[in-house]
Amino acid sequence: MRVESDITELRKNYKNDWRFRLALVGTFLALVVVVLGAFTRLSHAGLGCPDWPGCYGHLLWPNESHEIEAANLAYPDAPVETDKTWPEMVHRYFAGTLLLLVVGLTYMFWRRRGHRGFVQSHILLGLILLQAVFGMWTVTLKLWPQVVTAHLLGGMSTLAVLWMLAERLRYRRRLISPREFTALQKLRPLAIVAVIAVGLQIALGGWTSANYAALACPDFPTCHNQWWPAADFSEGFNVAQHIGPNYLGGALENDARTAIHLTHRLGAIIVSLLVCLVAFRAWRAGSRRWAKGLLAVLCLQVSLGIANVVMSLPLPIAVAHNAGAALLLLCLLTFCYRINTVQPDIGKM
Repeated sequence: MRVESDITELRKNYKNDWRFRLALVGTFLALVVVVLGAFTRLSHAGLGCPDWPGCYGHLLWPNESHEIEAANLAYPDAPVETDKTWPEMVHRYFAGTLLLLVVGLTYMFWRRRGHRGFVQSHILLGLILLQAVFGMWTVTLKLWPQVVTAHLLGGMSTLAVLWMLAERLRYRRRLISPREFTALQKLRPLAIVAVIAVGLQIALGGWTSANYAALACPDFPTCHNQWWPAADFSEGFNVAQHIGPNYLGGALENDARTAIHLTHRLGAIIVSLLVCLVAFRAWRAGSRRWAKGLLAVLCLQVSLGIANVVMSLPLPIAVAHNAGAALLLLCLLTFCYRINTVQPDIGKM
């Protein structure tokens, strides 16, 4: 009975609940970390600091001439590039701040074990600790594509879990007409499939970026002026490839990178069809704002992807493409959660 009263009280006063506030701040911070991670990766600053967690033995990064000279002597194989040290360390500090926030949030839920969100908060803590390990391996394994892709997926998962935790703490069950309820319940499996497809497409995007295959096809909609150019899929998706010594700039041949790029394009087509179908059925079910929102985010993301190719991967657009993927994932997840929490209004029968 106490748990039920706690839930009722939380629904009435969620804006004054520190767990909700921290989850919301954490969501924003996680999005910043994802964007900073994309900026670091796309500006080729992933190995801007050859050690971990510091940078050439510094708490921040070497910026004075004597510090740079000492760092170059200590790391002769990785001379200091000042335009790459600061993005890496800024990303690490924001990630560390997010870790501290999640630890505090988990502690707040641990003190009230019967509260909803308890399990989610502990999953979140495990995720972000795993992210710290992937961040270390990204440096120590010299941008090994498997680790870089896993690090991206971990960041997206952390963002998604934080947002869904905030959504769970905030959102009240809504009554809708039985007809709309039935239509939305029929739509739920398709919406879940769309979420999974977006997750796989994000993984493909990470693999494309980690293997420097974003410009493997420099034209659009064809690739090397062909609809189906030479492509080595077995090598492009050889996830058992050996480690190192250094993957900065990529280690695959052109045909393998072309295979990765083509697969990412095909994935984009599949995701677009699925999201359009979800939006169409949501419109017919009466959820027109959701239909418009999903289509708007999808169009933005597809446009950014095309712009990356035709404009030769400009850094701002490439980073925005990563943020767009996160936004599309969150929109679909929120829509699925809303479908799961609505209830039929028997009085409207």
